[in-house]
Amino acid sequence: MMKSTQHPLAAATRVDRVASAIVLMCLYVGLIVCVNAIGKVLTAYHDPLQVVFFRHAGAGLLMFSVFVSRYGWRILRAARPRTQIARGLFAIVSSVLYFSALRTTSLATAAAISFTAPLVLTTLSGPLLHEKVDIHRWGAVLVGFTGAVIVVRPGFGGASGWGALMLLGSACCTGFYQLLTRKVAGQDRAETTAIWSGVVSGGSISLLVPFVWSTPSQPVIWALFIALGLIGGTGHFLLARAFERGPASLLSPFNYLQLVGATGTGFALYGDLPDAMTWLGAGVIVSAGLYIAWREQRR
Repeated sequence: MMKSTQHPLAAATRVDRVASAIVLMCLYVGLIVCVNAIGKVLTAYHDPLQVVFFRHAGAGLLMFSVFVSRYGWRILRAARPRTQIARGLFAIVSSVLYFSALRTTSLATAAAISFTAPLVLTTLSGPLLHEKVDIHRWGAVLVGFTGAVIVVRPGFGGASGWGALMLLGSACCTGFYQLLTRKVAGQDRAETTAIWSGVVSGGSISLLVPFVWSTPSQPVIWALFIALGLIGGTGHFLLARAFERGPASLLSPFNYLQLVGATGTGFALYGDLPDAMTWLGAGVIVSAGLYIAWREQRR
């Protein structure tokens, strides 16, 4: 029996693409850590809606200008525009809830609770995407949500109150956002999806921000607002490039590096360090997410 062999050059090229995808994913995670840290600083001076406006409107303008100038107006054509609009709306609701919660919640705790989003996606993929969710993945979901309960610990000194509820709501919206991303994957280019997400989310929040607008009084606050949009847009550009070069099942676990970055920035800015129970709950959530990613890769 003849063995099929892969040309060494082709194999090397594939390895290089996967390696570059991992590098891009790590850069994306680093930029998102910066976005969340800047957002927490700004919510101390301005309404979270205004923070989210600069985050999404700035990112939308950046991606629109970069991709349209490179590919032309045809890049805006979407196969499923209604699904793209729904994605953008879930993205903006998730961000509003997340940045609102950052006013009273540490960066590390917020990152830990946000990691329940892949668990939400797994729960929804069965009834809405008609994917088979086996007992192993259901077990991982239950373990992951147990970890979330450990982090939140309602009534026992954990991340309780409205902050925890908003973070859980944000994770649910992110789960729906990721589910709709799967629906458009393969039908629209990554650039098209990125533009639609930025334009829809930025456009929708711009309708609300006039009601809470307050003009920044210091140049440094203006600089942080502008940096928020530019860094956020660059991050999503890198994310789109990463998923062009490597499979989602391989790249998604690198999102958990956010916990390390969030802990570091939280300590540097506010002297915050998660307690032992928060670390335990975060470890449970991350382990469940990694197990789901491993099962996805096997499939």
